[in-house]
Amino acid sequence: MTVARWIEPVVLEGERVRLEPLDHEHADDLALACQDGELWKLWYTFAPSPERVGDYIAEALAGRERGELPFAVRHRDSGRVVGSTRFFRVDEQNRRLELGHTWYARRCQRTGLNTECKWLLLRHAFETLDAIAVELRTHWHNRASRAAIARLGAKQDGVLRNHTVSADGVYRDTVVFSIINHEWPAARQNLRFLMERGGA
Repeated sequence: MTVARWIEPVVLEGERVRLEPLDHEHADDLALACQDGELWKLWYTFAPSPERVGDYIAEALAGRERGELPFAVRHRDSGRVVGSTRFFRVDEQNRRLELGHTWYARRCQRTGLNTECKWLLLRHAFETLDAIAVELRTHWHNRASRAAIARLGAKQDGVLRNHTVSADGVYRDTVVFSIINHEWPAARQNLRFLMERGGA
């Protein structure tokens, strides 16, 4: 008998975006998306270079075997995949997960697309999966990401100093935010307000 996992692949539909389980069929669009803004050159992001998109997808799918859920972010108006995000560091026993590995083509940044993506993911986590906490983390130097996470209604838990070491030997300080289940109603109201205003 196959035991159902806490997190199963799912499609999440919004007005601007459609979040689909990531697969190799998304490779061509993702390669174009990461070229828009040369995102792989931003040393504090997870975006792959165009030639590494296949490896990036393979690594994400390996994570799915461990209970993670990577998504392709499809822009509904254009029909193109413009980025990626995922549920990972999944702790099924304690009903906690992290939302991250998020990046979008530059043309989609600060357009409201990220707000709707987070709305869909957080709503699924809290209202379908009954999560008790969702973490969001970012690089200390990624100030735009830190501001965007705070704008969602997440609270900063702390900074993990010298948290990881990059391939070139540079230490990363990681800023940890979270939303807990009792805070979700207020965060949900805030996200709706931002989406109605077209906020990023």
